[in-house]
Amino acid sequence: MAEFDMNSFRLDGKVALVTGASDGIGFGMACALAKAGAKIAFNGRSQEKNDAAVLRYKENGVDAKGYVCDVTDEASVQEMVRQINEDLGVIDILVNNAGIIKRIPMIEMDVEDFRKVIDTDLTAQFICAKAVIPGMIEKGHGKIINICSMMSELGRETVSAYAAAKGGLKMLTRNICSEYGAANIQCNGIGPGYIATKQTAPLRERQADGSRHPFDQFIVSKTPADRWGEVEDLMGPAVFLASDASNFVNGHILYVDGGILAYIGKQP
Repeated sequence: MAEFDMNSFRLDGKVALVTGASDGIGFGMACALAKAGAKIAFNGRSQEKNDAAVLRYKENGVDAKGYVCDVTDEASVQEMVRQINEDLGVIDILVNNAGIIKRIPMIEMDVEDFRKVIDTDLTAQFICAKAVIPGMIEKGHGKIINICSMMSELGRETVSAYAAAKGGLKMLTRNICSEYGAANIQCNGIGPGYIATKQTAPLRERQADGSRHPFDQFIVSKTPADRWGEVEDLMGPAVFLASDASNFVNGHILYVDGGILAYIGKQP
C-alpha cells in the first residue's frame, strides 16, 4: 500500500479565487487557503471595500489581491479572470462564495427580488465556473468549491429564493463534476450550518433577563454539537477540497453543520 503524504494537503504555488471574500466566511476560508500556501485573489464591488479587505488580510499575515467585479456580470468576470491569470497565474482553485439572502414571505416577494437572489447565488456561480474551467482544462487540473447551504436540502419560512438558488447550486456542483471530471477537475460544495459571524451576532445576544435569544435557542436545540459553528470550522474543509488530498472526491456536498441535517430534534 502506498504511503500517505501529508503534503497532499498543501497548496503551495496554487492560485485561488475566492469570491465575496472581503469579510465573513469567505475571508476565513481565503486565509486558510493562504496559510496552506495558495496565492489569494478576491473580488468586491468597490475599490474602497477591496482596499479595506487587503489591510485586514495583511493583519492576518496574508498577501491577497482584490479585484472590482460584479460576479453576476459575465463580461466583468471574464475580465477579472483574465487579469488574475496575468497577475498571479492561471487559477487553480475557485471558491464560489459570494451570495445574498432576502428573508421575505414568498407571496410578498417581488419577482425582481427573487431573480436578484437567483442571479447572485446561482447564475454568478455558473458564470465564474465557466470563466475558470478552460484554464483548468489547459493546466490539466482544477478545484471548484461552491458554497452551498443547508437550504440546499431543507426549506424554511421566508427563504424561497435562497433555497431555490442553493438547491440549484447543489445540482450545478454535481453537473460540473459530471461534465469535467475526466479533465481532472473536482467540483464539490460546502454546506455551512449556522455560523457565528457579525451578521448573526444580534441573533445570539443575551436577552435583558439573561436568557438566550429565541432564535439562538432554536438553533442550538437543533444542533447535536450544541453550539453555533465558527468560521474556523469551515477552514479545514475548504483546504481539504482545494487540495490534492481530495482528488477522488467529486460532486459531493460536505455539510459543516454540527449535525443538524442528521438530527430529528429533541423529544418534547
